[in-house]
Amino acid sequence: MKGKRIAACLLAVAAAMASFSGGVQALSDSELPAPSAVLMEASTGKVLYEKNAHEQRPCASITKVMTLLLVMEGLDSGQIHLDDMVTASEHAASMGGSDIWLEPGETMSVDDLLKATVIVSANDAAVALAEHLCGSEEAFVQRMNERAAELGMTKTVFKNCNGLDEDGHVTTTYDIALMSRALIAHEAIFDYTQVWMDELRGGKTQLVNTNKLLKTYSGITGLKTGTTGKAGSCMAATAERDGMSLVAVVLGCDTTDNRFSAASTLLDFGFSGWTLTVPALPPVALASVAVECGMQSTVEVTAEAIPGVVVPKGREADVVCEASLEELLTAPVEQGQTVGQITCTLDGEVLAQTPVTAAAAVEELTLSSALSCLVRALVRF
Repeated sequence: MKGKRIAACLLAVAAAMASFSGGVQALSDSELPAPSAVLMEASTGKVLYEKNAHEQRPCASITKVMTLLLVMEGLDSGQIHLDDMVTASEHAASMGGSDIWLEPGETMSVDDLLKATVIVSANDAAVALAEHLCGSEEAFVQRMNERAAELGMTKTVFKNCNGLDEDGHVTTTYDIALMSRALIAHEAIFDYTQVWMDELRGGKTQLVNTNKLLKTYSGITGLKTGTTGKAGSCMAATAERDGMSLVAVVLGCDTTDNRFSAASTLLDFGFSGWTLTVPALPPVALASVAVECGMQSTVEVTAEAIPGVVVPKGREADVVCEASLEELLTAPVEQGQTVGQITCTLDGEVLAQTPVTAAAAVEELTLSSALSCLVRALVRF
């Protein structure tokens, strides 16, 4: 009996030591009530957790993340504007499911249609925006698939812009994280995703956000919920704490409560176990590099700040950053020419790389320039 108590104490001590060692507590699949999930740090794209992350599944209104991304890009480029007035087509007004009951011929601003799409996941508003941007939903869906390919969403096929069930309309939690990461790079989207309640039509239509985590989760910033018969209850949740932004995606949950629970569990796992840190440049990275056959014998170098890297909490000081520079350059050297690289690693894993470049140009030493230098030197002598 005494031996068992000692063993139990030793196990407790070992667990306590592990909690202070900077390690990340594992998250078991059984703790997550979702058949497919992924957790990604937004600025780096580092995956912190995955469960069947590349399994194709229907995604319901999470589809609208791509719709919103194209709309935000259209706003940024000046192709459309928030005060544009959009006339609802027969097609847009015919959408079922969640909507704001657009009437054919009814006009509404892009700003109000964005509110409706984000806050209450209005299918009719999403189609109206798609038609305004590309002329038709069909052309818009083609652009959705093109943009998905550009983002590396290799297992995604969009058939519509709002996520209503349709054969072959599939994606993965990993692909959703990629497009969510792209969307939240447009910070103006938070003007909509963080709104709990709003209204349209002069107060006649009330909007209440479908993202209940806005009321319960510290640091939540968005992003999109979705539910259909085929897809189940789905969510792409974004949150930020201490300068680190996370994207948690769950697909196929059996209840709305489970999707919120699963998303919260993922976010908790990320914030409790990981941190975003910016390593310092190693001093040798800014050493000058020798130049042969040039008007100067050396050239100063420069490097951009190392981007933030995601590491287990408590292990920030263990990140190793090393500079690898050319030992000798041959003129001519161009300003901005790459002359080396800084690599940051943790336990052998490459976390970040940034180039080292020449801070100035060095001209090639020619016979005429050499004679000119000699004459100037003789004059000074």
